Amino acid sequence: MSRDKPLEGKIALVTGGGQGIGRALSLALAQAGANIAVADILFPPAQQVAAEIEAVGRKALAVQADVSQGDSVRAMVTACVEGLGGLDILVNNAGIFPVAVVATMSEADWDRVMAVNLKGVFLCCQAALAPLRRSGAGRIINLASVSGLVGAVGMAHYAASKAGVVGFTKSLAREVASMGITVNAIAPGIILTEQAQHNFPEYALKAYTNQVPLGRLGTPEDLTEMVVFLASPAAAYITGQVYAIDGGYTMQ
Repeated sequence: MSRDKPLEGKIALVTGGGQGIGRALSLALAQAGANIAVADILFPPAQQVAAEIEAVGRKALAVQADVSQGDSVRAMVTACVEGLGGLDILVNNAGIFPVAVVATMSEADWDRVMAVNLKGVFLCCQAALAPLRRSGAGRIINLASVSGLVGAVGMAHYAASKAGVVGFTKSLAREVASMGITVNAIAPGIILTEQAQHNFPEYALKAYTNQVPLGRLGTPEDLTEMVVFLASPAAAYITGQVYAIDGGYTMQ
């Protein structure tokens, strides 16, 4: 292991890894030396990111998976372990964020957001615990959100799911510390991805940006260094923490 390759020889699984934030995290972990299982509900984007990873000299595996379904999650973890030789780092990035106010939100929308964003994190962590324990220094990094810390108009289901991720992260960190596994979360502000641009009208993005002390929206690359750090040996004594990466939005 070298300073510029702190994850040399490690194996990481990134959910929602075929696009947006997940793509950036997958590539950053690969640049840091890890081999990557890129999991996504859409297979072609996962294949594309896996090809990009292989182009920089790392091993990669594309896996189609629906994190809201237990059988699919267990098959995903098995594919990673069998295809790449184990699992050291789990990044729970897959998530959805439809916009709807509580007065008109459908029960189906609520259930779907909870199934992907919260139940999905539970299922992935549960399925990954055995191989992470075998690694001797397992790392779990969950994607929460500033919405789960301070709420969000028009996204109560999303905010509730991400607040759940925060509580789950802290609880799991206590449960698995004796196994040598650390569990942390990052809570991004609005990150400028295609999905964000599709879900939020321009005026909403502008209004949010006006509340960010650093004066801009985040980019996927703003998250990568923290995720690589939390996955690395340098973060061995850090667990149960939630790091807001939000340009100062939640400092008030």
